[in-house]
Amino acid sequence: MIFELIKSVTFFELIALVLTVTAFICLYRVVFGPRVGNRIIAVNVIGTKTAVLLVLIGFIFDSLYFVDVALVYALFNFIMTIAVSKYIEMGRI
Repeated sequence: MIFELIKSVTFFELIALVLTVTAFICLYRVVFGPRVGNRIIAVNVIGTKTAVLLVLIGFIFDSLYFVDVALVYALFNFIMTIAVSKYIEMGRI
């Protein structure tokens, strides 16, 4: 029964599962990070993995709308990472 389940999973679904698991590992770094910089980088990595997952979902469902959403999400992720880093360093945006 397990072998039938493994055969039915495509390569892209397996990659999506691996990305989700590694995002939860990064979530550990966000919660228990030793410094603020490590936490910011971990949140950025989670955002990047989310954008990649959106592209994979778009490929799996054959829809380009997910790619557009992933691009906008990645842009917001980058801008927010820069803004939070600058706020922590200088005290203002």
